[in-house]
Amino acid sequence: MMEACERLVMPGDDVTSDTEDKAGVVLGPGLRREAGDQVRVTKPGVMRMRWVNEKKCFWVDVHSKRYVANRGENVIGVVLAKMGDTFRVDIGTAEPASLSYLAFEAATKRNRPNVNVGDLVYAKLLVASSHTEAELVCVDGYGKKAGMGVLAGGGFMFSVSLNLVRKLLAPDCVLLTKLGECAPFETAVGVNGRVWLRARSVKETMLLAQAVNSAEYMTNEEIGLICDKLGDIMAGF
Repeated sequence: MMEACERLVMPGDDVTSDTEDKAGVVLGPGLRREAGDQVRVTKPGVMRMRWVNEKKCFWVDVHSKRYVANRGENVIGVVLAKMGDTFRVDIGTAEPASLSYLAFEAATKRNRPNVNVGDLVYAKLLVASSHTEAELVCVDGYGKKAGMGVLAGGGFMFSVSLNLVRKLLAPDCVLLTKLGECAPFETAVGVNGRVWLRARSVKETMLLAQAVNSAEYMTNEEIGLICDKLGDIMAGF
């Protein structure tokens, strides 16, 4: 649930009074806690708040093209090289991230994952800091792949704005659900502004990708109308 506390903020703004709560709050991207529990803005944008597990979560919504790695986020990367037991992966940041061959489900020294240069991987950021190299894993906290790993079997990866990614991942966005009514498909959405999509044919894949790209500024009602028209087009294939 989103509350109407949105306001424009700039780097350096003191938002301590806005983010105070006896039950505790969670600070997301764009906000930093300083000495004396003071909270300041680090990025220009719109400060938003959402209730998560009965706690207030604050963050600054920034319309930017450059991705900044944050721990715990799911990203789509491209394997650039293999260096010993580690893969170098491009996730759209200034420097590549590292991915160990042991960071896959059931991976051992004898049972190594089949990962090649040029492969797409859907992974989670285990370590992300401005002072250290980003580190990826393809398993959850229980050692299961949970949908992560190499995105094999074809498909199409395309880049979108970080704003559109946040919209796709929002619980109230109906786009992916509505597209699923038009044609069956698989998708992976990376917070780093990359979307992977695979449908039954190249033509369907490209049509669905175009629909995703065009929906950034549409309301749910407009998305429903566009998807209905797309369904009629696909029915004529």
